[in-house]
Amino acid sequence: MALMKRPRLSAIEPLPNYQLKMTFINGTVLTVDKGESVFAKPGLAPLRDPTVFAKAELAHNMGWTVEWPDYDIQIGADTLWLEAMYQAATDENTRTFLAWRLRNGLSLAEAAQALGMTTRTISAYGTGARPVPHYIALACKGWESENR
Repeated sequence: MALMKRPRLSAIEPLPNYQLKMTFINGTVLTVDKGESVFAKPGLAPLRDPTVFAKAELAHNMGWTVEWPDYDIQIGADTLWLEAMYQAATDENTRTFLAWRLRNGLSLAEAAQALGMTTRTISAYGTGARPVPHYIALACKGWESENR
């Protein structure tokens, strides 16, 4: 699997039950379940209609965004990648780390700065190339506690 500097999509396919099958430019295929966020976030309310959700399309911006143009809703490829990795995580430390980034909307650089690490290390944790140590999961919780 080739590496990507930033997640970028080559194709998407809306699936039943608010899922998106995503093919990234490096050949990685991931499915993300958007059901929880569709029903939790008011800005995504139009997507609660399954026929509307099924109209998801790749924006004409070289794969950086999935959009529902009739409703002016866009979701970035990097956010979808992060959500899919979170949903697929097999250990609690990785889920904690990825949920921390998602909740706080942290880019690789921002997460690296917050934890005093390199962006390469943060990227490796996010892609599963390296396991997330327990002390990193604890640092994420501590960072959130201090930044409330």
